[in-house]
Amino acid sequence: MSTPLLGLSYLGFVRGRPGAFSWQSFNTTTWNHLPEFFHSATAEDVATAGNLAAAAAPVLAALSGAAKAAFLRDIAMRIEAATPALAARAQAETSLPEARCLGEIGRTMGQLRLFADLVEKGQWVDARIETANPDRKPLPKPDHRSMCRALGPVAVFCASNFPFAYSVAGGDTASAFAAGCPVVVMAHHAHPGVADLMGGLIVEAVRAAGLPEGTFSMLQGDGREVGQLLAKHPAIRAIGFTGSRTGGRALMDTAAAREVPIPVYAEMSSINPVVLLEGALAARGEAIATGLGATCTLGVGQFCTQPGLLLLVRSAAAEAFAGHLAAQFRAAPEGVMLTPPIQQAYVKGLTARSGRGGIQTYAPGKGTGKPGRALPTLLAVAAKTFLSDKSLQAELFGPCSLIVWCDDAAQLHKVLGALEGNLTATLHGTDEELAANAPLIERLATLAGRVVVNGFPTGVEVSHAIVHGGPYPSLSDGRTTSVGSNAIYRFARLVCYQNFPDAALPVELRAANPLGILRMVNGEMVK
Repeated sequence: MSTPLLGLSYLGFVRGRPGAFSWQSFNTTTWNHLPEFFHSATAEDVATAGNLAAAAAPVLAALSGAAKAAFLRDIAMRIEAATPALAARAQAETSLPEARCLGEIGRTMGQLRLFADLVEKGQWVDARIETANPDRKPLPKPDHRSMCRALGPVAVFCASNFPFAYSVAGGDTASAFAAGCPVVVMAHHAHPGVADLMGGLIVEAVRAAGLPEGTFSMLQGDGREVGQLLAKHPAIRAIGFTGSRTGGRALMDTAAAREVPIPVYAEMSSINPVVLLEGALAARGEAIATGLGATCTLGVGQFCTQPGLLLLVRSAAAEAFAGHLAAQFRAAPEGVMLTPPIQQAYVKGLTARSGRGGIQTYAPGKGTGKPGRALPTLLAVAAKTFLSDKSLQAELFGPCSLIVWCDDAAQLHKVLGALEGNLTATLHGTDEELAANAPLIERLATLAGRVVVNGFPTGVEVSHAIVHGGPYPSLSDGRTTSVGSNAIYRFARLVCYQNFPDAALPVELRAANPLGILRMVNGEMVK
């Protein structure tokens, strides 16, 4: 892949103009800037991208499932061919290891192909048919049929910690395309080169499919400035975002203040509590500590599902487990964080937390003192102190976890009751403990979008059943998911067609069911 990095936005098929601000991406491993310059989009660029998307929206909404599937698969094929160049650039801009980059590229292609399979089969539209009954008393029943249709242009804000799976061609973009929506991407300023390369691949796929140029645009720049302009563009009908609570709330407030408010599907902060019961710790505490230590420090802790909160009732088995876990943290090497601001925020947050009264710091390992690094750190606090200080619930993005020592099961339930919403909640227990703790499991289910038993929450399977979401603030709308095929429903809306002649109906709702999809007809699921 020899495409030069021009560092400009993509406005459909053309490149944007340099704005007032230019920057270089930064390699935190070498602590040097990369040579290429990238240029912020102008206000005119944002307007152009939004207007092009508005013009393309009716065309994409009318596409067949087969046409959308072919388009999504073509993007995946182009990514596959460009994998070496994409991985190399990502390593330089994020300091992520090659294996991580290759795995994430594979996941990105898998997401695109998952949605291709979904829309090709067509059942995702949830077709429902109520046939007429003119003889019904006291009023006749009209013929009416409903299905999901594309919502309209979607703005996608890329994540810092996933340069592929949650970025230009990631899950938000894939699900929006699958629903039949144009996409305007706000690239992340930390990996603009990866965005430049990936944006070019999608533009090529749009051209090859014969789709309107407004199907896809990508803006470079600072999300707080360019992104706010994009969120305000009247053509945008929904926003997908992965990042901090501060960034997500800013977009939510902007979207709510528009003349026509729009939904924001923001994945934000999560501390992913882990509850460890005594029986499991007595039976396999050391093995759990080994697995949990690796999970907490994986990827320098820069995952949205990193277990940041560990809940234990004091016992001999729990004390022994804490000792084993502390040893795992001490043995874990320091790691290079994604960007200097992320590393600085981690050090600042860790310093404030470990210096607070009532916090125990287990002896960390030894760092090299090199810039941009983070040292895995395990902290502990009494439940009473935790409950008195809500700041201890704040996500500390990095390889740090906090043990909360509870006096008994009642206090543990009190801690859980005080927690905000999370992406995941994990429970380690014996079969007997799981059977005896149905209320605890139900509490975890109300707290998080995914409940894990006797496992570890990092690693999100891309599937039809996965839920990557949860109550606020893990997600702005806890009824949805940002991963898996159900993510398509964020960018669709229901439309009911009443008393239509058969030939005028969408093909999914016609009497003959030419697509052969499963539909609800008068309350019964039939083909």
